[in-house]
Amino acid sequence: MSHPGATASDRHKVVIIGSGFGGLNAAQALKRTDVDIKLIARTTHHLFQPLLYQVATGIISEGEIAPPTRLILRKQRNAQVLLGDVTHVNLEKQTVESVLLGHTYSTPYDTLILAAGAGQSYFGNDHFAEWAPGMKTIDDALELRGRILGAFEQAERSSDPERRKKLLTFVVVGAGPTGVEMAGQIQELADQTLKGSFRHIDPTEAHVILLDAAPAVLPPMGEKLGLKAKERLEKMGVEIQLNAMVTDVDRNGITVKDPDGTMRRIEAACKVWSAGVSASPLGRDLANQSGVELDRAGRVKVLPDLSIPGHPNVFVVGDMAAVENVPGMAQGAIQGGKYAAKTIAAELKGADPSQREPFSYFDKGSMATVSRFNAVAKIGKLEFGGFIAWLAWLLLHLVYLVGF
Repeated sequence: MSHPGATASDRHKVVIIGSGFGGLNAAQALKRTDVDIKLIARTTHHLFQPLLYQVATGIISEGEIAPPTRLILRKQRNAQVLLGDVTHVNLEKQTVESVLLGHTYSTPYDTLILAAGAGQSYFGNDHFAEWAPGMKTIDDALELRGRILGAFEQAERSSDPERRKKLLTFVVVGAGPTGVEMAGQIQELADQTLKGSFRHIDPTEAHVILLDAAPAVLPPMGEKLGLKAKERLEKMGVEIQLNAMVTDVDRNGITVKDPDGTMRRIEAACKVWSAGVSASPLGRDLANQSGVELDRAGRVKVLPDLSIPGHPNVFVVGDMAAVENVPGMAQGAIQGGKYAAKTIAAELKGADPSQREPFSYFDKGSMATVSRFNAVAKIGKLEFGGFIAWLAWLLLHLVYLVGF
């Protein structure tokens, strides 16, 4: 089935899959290019994922970080936004199949930009998801908000000390940026936001545990900043457990394996999973057709120009692409999307596709907020933490959000 309202056009057809940082920036960068753009996404919004943890803890509302994609692109006349779950890319016929409310649609393309992102990875233990939601979507964040606040509410109604203890124990699995931010925010929620709000429990007695199978906090940001974040979290009251591998998750808690092989239990009603990511299954779809290689996380091993072998008109950007020295963060997706758009525009003006300049990532740094007025940041060789880092983090996020 073709899309209703679609009209025939001789203009170059660009289909973009995904409305995240990579897809949206690719579409915007093509604003003044003589192309017809169809952006297909499974949600109606563009998600500012770095602030999901604040939605999960009730600090901000979901609308503040999820502006409708249609409104963002409403003045871009060469772009059409389509809601649908893309299930298949036919490389031979150059079509994209998507499903919406039981109907399957086929969308032709001349150039394709895959920016479908990544989901949470449970390393083959998908049954963990029922008891430990991830942090990848608005739905995830709202589910966690209900579980976190619900734990305090249930504790208020319980007269059993052991059950109260379990309800007020929060375990965050994964000590990367998301895990650090989530653990710090839950601790602040208990110590500041909810303090004095209950009659039968003291929220400040909540026990927040951040654990990881790795030996350090924030491994991608280096030992110095990881140590700063760890010290700040511990000062707040968060318990850090490293070299601790989760082997099971159920309703009542988690099972952990220590380095010496000892198995132990942590009784906790609320668990948050932020330990790994898995790229969109569309990567596997490409591999089945073209023989393109995937890495362990399911990301597509692209060529230097972000295209796939044998298909120079198919670009893969953002969390779907395995590119050396490009982190799975917003800037990697933004720059990849803009690069693909720039390449398309240049070749429509006569540039030789065989002479493409390889994608070059410019590292603008990375940041993670640990608590209110405290963050860690790495910009080039400069590493710093505390209030200045938090202020820089705040300003960068405000600049991005104000753009919408």
